Amino acid sequence: MKPEGRATQDRHSAPDARKSGMKSMEQELQCPVCKGLVKQPVVLPCLHSVCLLCASEVLVQSGYPPPDLPPEPNSPASTPNTRSPRQARRPMPKADRIDRQLRPGFGTYPGRRRKDGPPPVMLFPCVPCGRDVELGERGLAECLRNLTLERIVERYRHTVSLGSAAVMCQFCKPSQVQEATKGCADCRANFCNECFKLYHPWGTPRAQHEHVLPTLNFRPKVLSCPEHDTERLQFYCKSCPRLLCALCKLRRIHAGHKIIPITQAYQTLKDKISKELNYILSNQDTVLSQITQLENVVTQTEVNSVSAREHLAQCVRELNGLLAERQAMLTQALEASRQKRGEALANQVAERRSLLEHAGLLAFSQELLKETDPACFVHAARSTHSRLAKAIESLQCFSLAADPSFRHFQLDVSRELKLLSDLDFIQAPLAPVIDTQRTLAYDQLFLCWRLPPDSSPAWHFSVEFRRRGVVPGGGVRGSVHGGLAAARWGWQRLEEVTGNSAVIDRLEMDSVYVLRVRGCNKAGFGEYSEEVYLHTPPAPVLNFYLDSRWGLHADRLVVSKEQRCARSVPGLSLLQAADHALTSCHLTADLLVGDVAVTQGRHYWACSVEPGSYLVKVGVGLEAKLQEWFHLPQDMASPRYDPDSGHDSGAEDALDSPPPFSFLTMGMGKIYLPSTTNSHHSGQGSGSGRDSALPNSPSSPTGVTYPLPPRLGVCLDFEKGRVTFYDAHSLRPLWEGPVDCSGPVCPAFCFIGGGALQLQELVSNRNADQTPVRRVTIQSRVTKLTN
Repeated sequence: MKPEGRATQDRHSAPDARKSGMKSMEQELQCPVCKGLVKQPVVLPCLHSVCLLCASEVLVQSGYPPPDLPPEPNSPASTPNTRSPRQARRPMPKADRIDRQLRPGFGTYPGRRRKDGPPPVMLFPCVPCGRDVELGERGLAECLRNLTLERIVERYRHTVSLGSAAVMCQFCKPSQVQEATKGCADCRANFCNECFKLYHPWGTPRAQHEHVLPTLNFRPKVLSCPEHDTERLQFYCKSCPRLLCALCKLRRIHAGHKIIPITQAYQTLKDKISKELNYILSNQDTVLSQITQLENVVTQTEVNSVSAREHLAQCVRELNGLLAERQAMLTQALEASRQKRGEALANQVAERRSLLEHAGLLAFSQELLKETDPACFVHAARSTHSRLAKAIESLQCFSLAADPSFRHFQLDVSRELKLLSDLDFIQAPLAPVIDTQRTLAYDQLFLCWRLPPDSSPAWHFSVEFRRRGVVPGGGVRGSVHGGLAAARWGWQRLEEVTGNSAVIDRLEMDSVYVLRVRGCNKAGFGEYSEEVYLHTPPAPVLNFYLDSRWGLHADRLVVSKEQRCARSVPGLSLLQAADHALTSCHLTADLLVGDVAVTQGRHYWACSVEPGSYLVKVGVGLEAKLQEWFHLPQDMASPRYDPDSGHDSGAEDALDSPPPFSFLTMGMGKIYLPSTTNSHHSGQGSGSGRDSALPNSPSSPTGVTYPLPPRLGVCLDFEKGRVTFYDAHSLRPLWEGPVDCSGPVCPAFCFIGGGALQLQELVSNRNADQTPVRRVTIQSRVTKLTN
């Protein structure tokens, strides 16, 4: 008995659940314009559906001409009883003709000439989108009816008893109207049994009409093409996307588009919706938990809003209290000044009144003049004489004892009023702007940024970075100064960064890192900055300084105190060689080397060359060969013009051995990139020690020139005997060549003419208060220099 009762209960509860589900989707069936259930909905290009009548009214309100719409099926205009007898004998219009009436822009409408331009494109203000949607030249005629939505609305009305009212026959006499029993899909009208037989006599074409259940909303049987009435929509263009008929498919506008049969599009879209629906249904617990979380957030929002309102009131009370206190203080100062000025003016008035006849000082003076004893008169009249002299001087040079204007007691509150007018709730900082000129990846990663001028101040910043190519959920090796939060979705984070820069170290070599930053203040975190990509060096960074122990020519080569920068100025030797310019080529070359010799591993360093330099060579070379070359005379004729110089001696015996030097030449804003073969052979000749016979000579007919990069990177692989030059800004390889690594190899720099060079400063030394103690990274030079 219990299972049967449970089954009966389930059978009764299923319709109730269906009815409850239908009621809950009423919002999906509402027209966004009239807020009622849609009637004859059309699909806009933005895929929102709206009532046809509502859409036409919106277009009319926007200034467009009213379209010709068919009357509603249940309106009096469509009832035969209201028509004239002649109209009653006319056959009912067909569905395709009614559909064509929806297209006022189709063909040539009255008043339009063939030579006139196309009508303006209609714009429909879509409420859900919040923007104007382009309908095209023909307006609503290009919008297809949403027959599926109409069927859903009809089922909804029937399920929730909105359509329980009987559908009456439209052809009975007003006094004898009966309930309709049939509806004609071709006539688009409802009939009782008698009227149906009367208007569909046996043996006539009307008898072949399709009869359906009574309804107030007759729809076309199928969707037809808006431009070709007789063609059904049988294809779907995934590129447009839109439905097409067989004729539209042949148009040139769809050439090359991916077009599939409508059945395939139907099945694909139906499968996708079914999978999405099943996924949502299988995660109902997640939905319920999120609803609970949102409800808690709503409650917390109300509580926080009350707290914020109280805080606002408290701030305003504090401002009012401060204003009242300040007002009392200023009023007291003003009153004190008034009293002081009043007393001064009152004394001045009393003095002037004493000068009146028969009053004060004058009366006393007149009585004093009556004294006849000379001694007594002189003794008593001296002070009176002094007072009278002062009174005469004051009378002749009259001035007020106090200023009555109070000009100095006027308040300038323009700044305060502006501050009060700009008084607003604090905003989160705007997205920071990355300073790409200062941001770089070297021994460590240095990120620099700034806030936009109109941004709210930030208390601190959050820097996030990840290695490019890491899938979400994975972590990235490494750490940063100050500690990192746990990796989340592939990002590592450096929290509470003060200032406008951050340093990140222990990163993977030869990797691309993605970085972003955002500010935080009392309002919370702001938007992220644009992501910046930085490429870490291909090898560990070699830290070295310019070696000044090899006898620099102070008259033409200057090394900075930090030994990171060098500048070459053409000396007297170049001027003295000008006399020989017509007979031979004289060049002055100065060599600088690093104070570190590499004996193993791969190492990378970078430097920048001043664009105005004449010729500067950057590269590497064997320490012994560099010493040998340095101790030769610095000013000599070029071996290219001296056949006995020995430039080519022994070169044929060592064609297969790597050159002892490998340089790239830069000058006058350009960089010269020779071919690999040319650099190899010229490197053999460079062993002679001649200045102009340095490897990669710019006079070689092969090779190309490029604009000088801001920074040049050099990577030496000691085991492979290869050196690679990079554009240090983008880590793009420029040129690679061999170098002899049979002994210690040093970074080398050569100046020909004027020029300047600066080594890239380590990021770790940027924030140091003083120059760090010198330490040799690889191996100190142990070779003793001989004089």
